[in-house]
Amino acid sequence: MAQPRVVIVGAGPAGVRCAEQFVKAGLRPTVIDEGRRDGGQIYRRQPENFKRPYSALYGSEAERAESLHRSFDALHAAVDYRPETLAWNISEGRIHLLSGGRASSLAYDILVLCTGATDRLMPLKGWQFAGTYSLGAAQVALKSQACSVGREVVFLGSGPLLYLVASQYIKAGAKVAAVLDTSSFKQQLSALPKLMARPSLLKKGMSLVAAIRRAGVPLENGVTPLEIIGDPERGVQALSYRQANGEIVNVSCDAVAMGYHLRAETQLADLARCEFAFDQTSRQWLPQTDTDGRSSVPGVYLAGDGVRILGADGAENAGRLAALAALADYGHTVMDAELAALRKQQLAMERFRRGLLQAFPWPAQQAASLPDEAIVCRCECITAGELRRVVCDMGAIEANRAKAFSRVGMGRCQGRYCGHAGAEVIAAAAAIPIAEVGRLRAQAPVKPLPFNLVEDAS
Repeated sequence: MAQPRVVIVGAGPAGVRCAEQFVKAGLRPTVIDEGRRDGGQIYRRQPENFKRPYSALYGSEAERAESLHRSFDALHAAVDYRPETLAWNISEGRIHLLSGGRASSLAYDILVLCTGATDRLMPLKGWQFAGTYSLGAAQVALKSQACSVGREVVFLGSGPLLYLVASQYIKAGAKVAAVLDTSSFKQQLSALPKLMARPSLLKKGMSLVAAIRRAGVPLENGVTPLEIIGDPERGVQALSYRQANGEIVNVSCDAVAMGYHLRAETQLADLARCEFAFDQTSRQWLPQTDTDGRSSVPGVYLAGDGVRILGADGAENAGRLAALAALADYGHTVMDAELAALRKQQLAMERFRRGLLQAFPWPAQQAASLPDEAIVCRCECITAGELRRVVCDMGAIEANRAKAFSRVGMGRCQGRYCGHAGAEVIAAAAAIPIAEVGRLRAQAPVKPLPFNLVEDAS
């Protein structure tokens, strides 16, 4: 049997372990990654000339990060590694790429999408002012550039990443003005039975909270964000929020890092024509796979946070499973015991995932209560009032129809940062379940391309 052409998109935890599995089977996969170095977002490598130790850069995850990096370093000679390469379209059995201003495409027999996740953001009045960042962007600045996003930073949102990035900033010596969590302590407490599925991770999370408190940083739960105070000239100046007891507080700052857990990066799966279904627990549309990562499209496999947010180790397991599934489908021998062990681990991780969603829920009610003047889509400067108008006056209660009438989601981010909140605004304005709003359909290119592309024949 001819060896299948294997293409892996993503060199994070899922992509690295997936590539490792294919190499063990005697194949030479092509690994496409948009980043300059491997590791993905969670284990993003520092620039070559930076010499910070793993313990300083990754904290409790230092050992796992170093293991992943060493594993991929050992694979370099056995894979076709293409960093700084954007996968911008998939069509007719080919994946279309851009690197160094040159366009190309690759045919594949096996395509494994390990596309990871991005910040899930909830708009807030004033979030368009300079000095407002996602949690992921704040983390990138610290890891890749060794700098803080501001002199006094407020961390706002919910989920493990909120506490992780805040603690990393504290450890780096940055001034953290406050850590504000929209989820209540009661919600977190109610999720403990599910979170106990992974006691070591629960312990790590609790230690992050303890470290923040020991540093003397104000940490509040059950807050309701009201407004980022600032102006176009000076940027962010303060954050206004309502405490759990109803009191309104303004905290001075020159930067806000915000995020509400993560959203799966699914555009390429959509372009590959994979089926999606609405996940009521997380209130988002996700591509459908079987236990091992097979999508609804033959030859296309999905792994990691681009399918389910199971954490870095869950992504590693998912990458291995997807590779094993593809190998089995192409006639390679796969050990049943190995599959069973990986599947068992994923079950515990799935229970933990549901616990996180219960402890740190997506604050859908915030979208419904956004003032009309609040900007929902920062790329196109579309306000909540404009979006409500196309719903109420023009009957645009479906996501893509509302996009056509209002331009929400038509900007540079292609709806990555406004799509989920925009759907919540539509659902609230139309008084319909969020699932009935549908999802924004992905279109190529998934990110902006230059006009003067040079096409390479391949």
